[in-house]
Amino acid sequence: MTNHLFDQFRKQMPGASARFLELPDGAIVTYGDMLARSAHLANALAARGVRPGDRVAVQVEKCPGALMLYLACVRAGAIFLPLNTAYTLAELDYFFSDAEPQLVICDPGREGEISRIANKVGAAVDTLAGGGEGSLNEIANLSDPTFTDIDRGPDDLAAILYTSGTTGRSKGAMLSHENLASNARVLTDVWRFTAADVLLHALPIFHTHGLFVATNVTLVTGSAMLFLPRFDADEMLRLMPRATCMMGVPTFYARLLQHPRLTREATAHMRLFVSGSAPLLADVHQQWRERTGHAILERYGMTETNMNTSNPYEGDRVAGTVGFPLPGTALRITQPETGDPLPQGEIGVIEVKGPNVFQGYWRMPEKTKAEFRSDGFFITGDLGKIDARGYVHIVGRGKDLVISGGYNVYPKEVENEIDAIPGVVESAVIGVPHPDFGEGVVAVVVKRPGSALSEADILRSLTDRLAKFKQPKRVFFVDDLPRNTMGKVQKNRLRETYGAIFGQS
Repeated sequence: MTNHLFDQFRKQMPGASARFLELPDGAIVTYGDMLARSAHLANALAARGVRPGDRVAVQVEKCPGALMLYLACVRAGAIFLPLNTAYTLAELDYFFSDAEPQLVICDPGREGEISRIANKVGAAVDTLAGGGEGSLNEIANLSDPTFTDIDRGPDDLAAILYTSGTTGRSKGAMLSHENLASNARVLTDVWRFTAADVLLHALPIFHTHGLFVATNVTLVTGSAMLFLPRFDADEMLRLMPRATCMMGVPTFYARLLQHPRLTREATAHMRLFVSGSAPLLADVHQQWRERTGHAILERYGMTETNMNTSNPYEGDRVAGTVGFPLPGTALRITQPETGDPLPQGEIGVIEVKGPNVFQGYWRMPEKTKAEFRSDGFFITGDLGKIDARGYVHIVGRGKDLVISGGYNVYPKEVENEIDAIPGVVESAVIGVPHPDFGEGVVAVVVKRPGSALSEADILRSLTDRLAKFKQPKRVFFVDDLPRNTMGKVQKNRLRETYGAIFGQS
C-alpha cells in the first residue's frame, strides 16, 4: 500500500526547482521546498504523538506553512481538521469535544485561551505562524527533511470538515483520500488544467473551495499558485498578468467589477474564471462578460461532496445554472418525501452519487443513514431542476441555508444564540439579497413585553458567540412572527418583507 492522496501529487510533481507558490512580495516556494517542509512538519507531528487516524485541528491564518501542514497531515496518515479563523472559543469548544483531536495548532497569540478548551479533551496545543514562528515550526526545524509517507488507502480518511446543521450542531463530514483525489483528477480534465497554469489564489484554506479544489487541482497537475493571504482587489489586478486562472466566490467578482482597472486588456491573458461556494447573480455574470469578454464558469459543490457539477469549459456557460454533472458523478432530482425521481424540468431535491461523495458524518451513524438513500445517493437538501438541455439549476436551498460571502450560515445556529439572550422570546433568521455578499444575514426578533433590547444589544451579545460571517447585518423587531396553520414560521413572508433592505431584490 502507498499513501493514496499524496502519491497522486507525486505522480505529476515537476522538478524540485519548479515553482509551487509565489507570494505577493515575490518570494517563491518550490516543489522541492514543499517536499522538504511537509516532511519536516510530518516528523514534527509524529514527535508530538500524532499517529495514523488521529485528528489534527488547525486554526491559523492563511500562509504557506498552513498549506504545508495540510500536506504533512496527509503524509503522516493523520486526519486534517481545518477550522475557520473566525470561529469563537465557544464554537471551538464544540469542535474539540466532538472530534477529540490529538493535537490542536493555532496562532501563537492564542495558545493560552485555546489550551484551556483543548485540554478538556486531552489535546496537546502547538502554534504556527506565517513568518516561521511557533512551537510546531521550532520542532519541525530540528527534524529530518525526509519522511517515509504512511500507508493510506483510498477509503482512509484524509480530512474532516465541519458543516452546520439545522439543529444548530455542526456535523463533521468525513472525506477520504479517494474522495479528494478523484475530484481533483476530474476537475483537472474538465477545466483543462496543465503544468503551465498559474492559479490566482485568494480563497481561505479552511474551506473546500480554497483547500481541496484550488490546491489539490494545482498539485495533481504540477502547476503553480499566486498565493495571496486574502482577497484584495488591487492586489488581484496587480498579479493577474502573471496568472492564467482564478477561482473565487461571487463576492470577489462583484468587488472586482467595482474596480476601474478591470478591463478586457487586464484579463486578456486569462483563460478561466471559476465561481462557486454561493450562487452567482445573473447580473454579475453579464457585467463580467461585458467588461472582460470572459464568461465566468459556475459550478456546484458541497462540503460533503466536493464538486458535483460544472458549466462546460467549451460550450455555453449559462448564467443562473451550474452546468452538467461531472464525469463519474450521478445526479438526479427527486420528490423530497418519497425519493422518487421526478421528470425533467420539475423541481425537487438534488441527490448525488459518486467517488466524490463523503464517507458520512463523524460519530453520527444515524444522521449519516438518514442522509443517504438505500441505493447510495446522498440527499443534498438543495432544491433544483434539470432543464431540457441538461443544465442543472439550483432554485432554492432546503434547510433554509444562507450563503453569505461564500460561507454557509445555518439559521438555527444563529437563532439559538439570539433566543438565549435575556429579553428575547424568539427569533427567525433569514438571508436576503446583498450587493456585496450575495446574501446578508437578517434576524427578526420578538421581544418580551417591556424589554428595552435594541439592535445594538443583540449584535453586541453575539460578538463572542458566533463567527463574524454568521452575525446578522441587521436586526428587526416584530410583535409576532408569521406562521402557517401548522405553526411553522413562514420565512418566505419574512424574505418578502425584508428582501430589499440592502438595495437588492
